[in-house]
Amino acid sequence: MIARMLRTPFLSLSKFQVPLVSLPVLLGSHGRCGTQVIENNRDPTGISSNKISVYGFRMFFTATAKDLSAKKCVPCNTKDLRAMTEETASRLIPKVDGWNLANEGGTLKLKRSWKVKSFTKGLEMFQLISDIAEAEGHHPDLHLVGWNNVTVEIWTHAVGGLTENDFILAAKINTLDLHHLLRKKVSA
Repeated sequence: MIARMLRTPFLSLSKFQVPLVSLPVLLGSHGRCGTQVIENNRDPTGISSNKISVYGFRMFFTATAKDLSAKKCVPCNTKDLRAMTEETASRLIPKVDGWNLANEGGTLKLKRSWKVKSFTKGLEMFQLISDIAEAEGHHPDLHLVGWNNVTVEIWTHAVGGLTENDFILAAKINTLDLHHLLRKKVSA
C-alpha cells in the first residue's frame, strides 16, 4: 500500500529537507488504512508544525486533542528539544481538557487531579497511566494523597519545563476510561 502511494504523481518527494513520516489517512478496523507521507518540522519551542502535501499544495493544520493523542512522544535526549514558553503552553492547554498549567518555581508543568473511590482504585489508575507512559517513553509524576486524591504532574525533566511530549501524554491520559475508578459527585 505504501509503495503504491509513493509512486502516485500527486505526492512530491523531491527536495525534502526534513524527516518524512507516514501517517494513517483513514482509520479502518484493526488499523487497516491508507498511508500518506507528511513533513514534520519542529520549531525551537518544541511544537511541531505539520505540513501535508496533497496534489502539489502544502496544507497546514493545527493540533487538536485528537491530533495530540494520535502523536508519539519524541525521545527527551533529542538535541533540538527545548522547553516551550508560557505563551505557547497557554495556546495548547485548551487542547487537553481538564488539565491546568502550573508554574512551580519557574518550571511550567501540566497538572490534573481526581478523586478515586478507594486507595486500590487509585493504584489501578496509576497502572493505566503507567501503561501509556511506558509505551510513550515519557513518565509523569504520580501522587496518591489522603487515600483517594490522585494528582498527575507532567513536565519534561530533561529540559526543565513543558514540551509537546507533555501535551501528547496528557491527551492520551484523557482517552482512558476512568469512570469506574472515580467517585461520583454528590449533587446539591
